Amino acid sequence: MNKPLIPVSEEVAAKEHTDRLIATAFRDDSPLPQYGDAPPVQQPGIPPQSKAAVDYAVRVLSTGVATGISSGGVALVLLASQAADPLVCGIVFGAPIGLAVPIAALAGLLRRAWQAAPDVTINNYNGTVHQQTTHSSTRGVWAKTNHRH
Repeated sequence: MNKPLIPVSEEVAAKEHTDRLIATAFRDDSPLPQYGDAPPVQQPGIPPQSKAAVDYAVRVLSTGVATGISSGGVALVLLASQAADPLVCGIVFGAPIGLAVPIAALAGLLRRAWQAAPDVTINNYNGTVHQQTTHSSTRGVWAKTNHRH
């Protein structure tokens, strides 16, 4: 049966409307604890690196800064003197880099050769050896493998 529509006063309709709009969520603004028993979670961004990787990165960055500063100083001296030959300066200042690359490559090869394969471990066992021959066959659309000894 359908209920007949009963006219409702405006006050009752307004109250029912506001009751439907009341928030059903709760927000806790109290401060979070600084520590807990949950394990740490990997954060997005650059992953954590080993101490050796961080040391190497610092070494590379500081070498780049030192090279930039010294090259800038040499460039200022050459610009101020206007007497130096740029080709000779390029050969003189480029020679250390031309020698450093092969030396670094040879050092890496020697380091890898020094840390060559580990010693070979040979295990000798004594006793009777039991061998078993297995015959298997697979047949059919849906394969079923049978092993016979």
